[in-house]
Amino acid sequence: MSAITAPRSAQAAQRPAIEIPTVALLAFVYGGWLAITFAYSHLALIVAAPLTALFITLHSSLQHEMTHGHPTRWRNINRLLAMPPLSLWVPFDRYMQTHHAHHIDARLTDPVDDPETYYWTAEQLARLSPITRAILRIEQTLAGRLVVGAFWRIWLFLHGEARALWRGEPGLRRTWAEHLLWCIPVVVWLKVVCGIPLWIYFLTMVVPSNSIQLIRSFAEHRAHPDVPARIAIVENSWILGPIFLFNNLHSLHHESPGIPWYQCSARYREQRERLIALNGGLVYSTYFEVARRFLFRPHHVLTHPMGRIPQPAV
Repeated sequence: MSAITAPRSAQAAQRPAIEIPTVALLAFVYGGWLAITFAYSHLALIVAAPLTALFITLHSSLQHEMTHGHPTRWRNINRLLAMPPLSLWVPFDRYMQTHHAHHIDARLTDPVDDPETYYWTAEQLARLSPITRAILRIEQTLAGRLVVGAFWRIWLFLHGEARALWRGEPGLRRTWAEHLLWCIPVVVWLKVVCGIPLWIYFLTMVVPSNSIQLIRSFAEHRAHPDVPARIAIVENSWILGPIFLFNNLHSLHHESPGIPWYQCSARYREQRERLIALNGGLVYSTYFEVARRFLFRPHHVLTHPMGRIPQPAV
């Protein structure tokens, strides 16, 4: 058993069979989304859209929790709770698969092996069109990521999935077929029951939710020879931190992904000095600091400084 696997297995064994706070939050999110969308015709769009976007964002944060074995000890139950696609464009099973690949910490930020990286190899960039490279450079700033990237990242994901489907990637057709089946009741609810045009739902609720989530991921990682120093921490986020279920304490999350969201703040306070020493002081006070530093300045260069993360010696 590896040094990484052992404590994560111990964390899973120590968790309760059912995490009541997470189940309660999940009920609140599904109930809130249903209530706000149902009341769509009685609310001004300026009220309905941000509230719905907030519930979609919380739902995405809960889906992230469920990729890590929450809120029960039973994987199939967790998966069932996570499957309703409120954002419509991301199949939960595909997200879980790519996110687990991201959690292979030795490969973090690698342009090929890390599905959530924003780095590229020089060879990858050379194959892209000038327009695509220009868009990628724009979204290296926080403003570009939130405005352009909110659309661009959806397009990149769907384009990549279409190519993978065309190549016949094993299991992907089944994943998407099941996802589309789950989309049917969501679309019927939105369109038939609530009377929300799907283009309005997408443009004013789904895309803004994606933009909020991109705030979290913007400065989460950097290229660095030492693995812990690749993972950032945003400490005093009293608004976005709860919406992200404290995934802003990202070094702690990568070290101990089995910790439920409602225990993260206390655990971080206990281990703060050690975590900051490990990650080389890659700490932001708030997301306002991230915005102050990178709103119109690139967070990093597109090309990974090492080209690829070196493979460990066998």
